[in-house]
Amino acid sequence: MLHDYAFHNAAKGVIEHSCGAASGMMALFAMNARAMGLTGVGEHYAAAATVLQYGAKKYGKPAFGLASTRIDGEDIGVNETVRMRKTYGDLLHFERDTDRNDPKVLMVAPMSGHYATLLRGTVRAMLPHHDVHITDWRNARDVPRAQGTFGLDDYVNYIRDFLHELGPNTHLMAVCQSAVPALAAVARMAEEGDVCRPLSMTLMGAPIDTRINPTEVNRFAGKHDMAWFRENSLSLVPMDMPGAGQVVYPGYKQLNAFMAMNVGRHAEVPSKIFKHLVAGEHESAAKIGKFYDEYLAVMDLSGPFLIETIERVFKRHDLAKGEMVVSGQLVNPSHVRDTALLTVEGGRDDICGIGQTSAAHDLCNNLSLSRKFAHVEPKAGHYGVFEGSRWEQEIMPRVASFMRQQGVDKGLKYDGIPADTRLIPPNFRTPSRLLTNLHLVA
Repeated sequence: MLHDYAFHNAAKGVIEHSCGAASGMMALFAMNARAMGLTGVGEHYAAAATVLQYGAKKYGKPAFGLASTRIDGEDIGVNETVRMRKTYGDLLHFERDTDRNDPKVLMVAPMSGHYATLLRGTVRAMLPHHDVHITDWRNARDVPRAQGTFGLDDYVNYIRDFLHELGPNTHLMAVCQSAVPALAAVARMAEEGDVCRPLSMTLMGAPIDTRINPTEVNRFAGKHDMAWFRENSLSLVPMDMPGAGQVVYPGYKQLNAFMAMNVGRHAEVPSKIFKHLVAGEHESAAKIGKFYDEYLAVMDLSGPFLIETIERVFKRHDLAKGEMVVSGQLVNPSHVRDTALLTVEGGRDDICGIGQTSAAHDLCNNLSLSRKFAHVEPKAGHYGVFEGSRWEQEIMPRVASFMRQQGVDKGLKYDGIPADTRLIPPNFRTPSRLLTNLHLVA
């Protein structure tokens, strides 16, 4: 299966060309029909042309496009800059045109097939009250083979490097798969007494221990051995790309896996867009199209990273069992004593079941309960934990309150919100009751 990437690209080129030609033909039919006064027929042809354009479209890396934010009723400019460059990813800074002193945040994006722009809404909601930085992972097919590969240990060390670049008093926020290397990085920094260890860490929808309430994703990992994943997941980057010869997990394979989880819903999308366009509901059609512009933009992952993640996180559960080793050093979350912990889970998360993220509280067993917080958003699915109305209205305010209070407790003075930020919503509490109700499922 290693050489299927080139075949995929060739087939994709044929489909794009065919859809582009068909779209152009439909557009011509639409123009002629309208000229003949057949407005209804013209609208149908025009709608078909638009739908076909999605098949002809090339989906590259999306832009964050966050040129401004709104603070205290005023529009403030935002400049996206690269704070630190590394081979497999950059540290981006959303630099606001203001001298406000807000909590400094490192947002660790998951390396799971989509670009960091998947967290655009997460960043947008945080910008008014935080100094936001994010990991911007690079498409593995663009990294020349001579520059080496990228594995799970590298992920942990990149997080540490980024935290060192940002310096003390940084808050860490990790989404989904990225929470495992994030917790590992914090544990190692705590054990070493690193002054750049974060003030707080917020782990959201994360597979800290996938033995708890396993989902279909977890069961799938358990059903197949590592030989199956190597055979069916890995490919060689074709010779016409910068990373020619690199072993990768192609984005198109990950996208196929995503689509297969809700194949019926995705299959209805072209029909929905077509109906909206024919009915003149262009905004509704554009909204769907905008979502898929992001959803269909995928990146390749380093092959070693994928295989190590499956084996060490989803099959052996190294971190959860206290057996994770990074760069030859054992990772022991028991050393985390002064980095406050917040876990956020979605009650309808079908990727990371409830309890998988909050398992981090048991691992950080020397962290006092006064620094442990857990929040479950009952009606949120996996993406709803960090994107959409529930994130913006229910989850983000709790995260903001948590981060500010941890800074205030350490003597920091932030702008914009009174120093005493202990007005935490009632359902935002230490996880003792939640944890006692969890159980491991073999």
